Amino acid sequence: MPPQTPRSLWSFGRGRLCSRVLRARAHHPTSRTGTGRARRDPGPWDQGVTMTSFGFPLETIVLFFAVIVFSVFMDLFAHRHQKEISLRDAGMWSIFWVAVALAFYGYLWGRFDKTWADLYLAGYALEKALAIDNLMVFMAIFASFGIKGALQHRILYWGIIGALVFRAAFVAIGTGLLAVAPWFGFLFAAIVAWTGWKMLSARDSQEDLHDYSDHWSVRLASKVMPVFPRLHAERFFITRAVARDLERAEPGLRLEGNAALFATPAFLCLIAIETSDVMFAFDSVPAVIAVTQEPLLVYAAMIFAVLGLRSLYFVLAALTRYLVHLEKAVIALLFFIAFKLTIQAGEHAFGWDFLHISPMVSLGIVLGTLALGIGASFVWPTKKQDT
Repeated sequence: MPPQTPRSLWSFGRGRLCSRVLRARAHHPTSRTGTGRARRDPGPWDQGVTMTSFGFPLETIVLFFAVIVFSVFMDLFAHRHQKEISLRDAGMWSIFWVAVALAFYGYLWGRFDKTWADLYLAGYALEKALAIDNLMVFMAIFASFGIKGALQHRILYWGIIGALVFRAAFVAIGTGLLAVAPWFGFLFAAIVAWTGWKMLSARDSQEDLHDYSDHWSVRLASKVMPVFPRLHAERFFITRAVARDLERAEPGLRLEGNAALFATPAFLCLIAIETSDVMFAFDSVPAVIAVTQEPLLVYAAMIFAVLGLRSLYFVLAALTRYLVHLEKAVIALLFFIAFKLTIQAGEHAFGWDFLHISPMVSLGIVLGTLALGIGASFVWPTKKQDT
């Protein structure tokens, strides 16, 4: 048992894995004659007459990436002209991604065995529960950058590339993430608490952010890359010629440097979103590995959960336009997430055992707080411009 890992997760995950592997040995999918199915010949990924490891079936890998690429393309194509993501649209796409994840579960069950399908589904459910926190941080980051509507969609879905790459690297590293996660956890907890405070202090401000010259992201990023301190359409980068034209059109704007490309605040927001995604992966990847174990199943479960949560974010973002007290619930949850990250980091780094917040308890607190925000919005439906 790896040291300084939440005991309940590891014991639950290993116990389930052992029982499932024993059942897999007794009821291998190549000999399911009792179900009425014809015996199939062993595939290239089968190991003799037993299948104690799922491995990396080429068919499954190709199918998985084909489904991801096609579905993401369809999502981006469907939203290419939208300026605002409606609640109905966000809800339908969230259901779509859940359906895709469950269809992959059905494929694993039908093509291989229910044992592997159940391991995938357990990892998917756990990742979905753990990553709910990330939605609140996404909302705080977008609020900090003053980015709304379709540009949020573009940033989140370009961030999928980073999610695919970093999740693959983290699954390959496995539980070795626990060696460095505590120290990143303390840092990230402080950042989440700070973003919660910034949202709380700026909640009454209705001004749209136009000039990013004094924004914290521009001040930091300009030390390492040329930055254009304005949003321009939905671009992450603009060329020197475009930047100079915009500088001439706005007399108060001054560019530093003469680079060929300038990053825009949209790109800096993308980096912030990716950073938050990576930070939460430090905690969620070892937990999902503890339950599912098989690298390919772990990776598939995490990617389908991450994609679904990006659509679920727009449900939450759309609700905040109608439920005027939901934003207060989100701010409260940011402080809870910072507290939870601190406790988890202390548990890994120093062996703190006075408080352990399980994924189910955390999910209950998140959903309960959001429900309070929604309920308060119906009981006290104050107009947003008056709050």
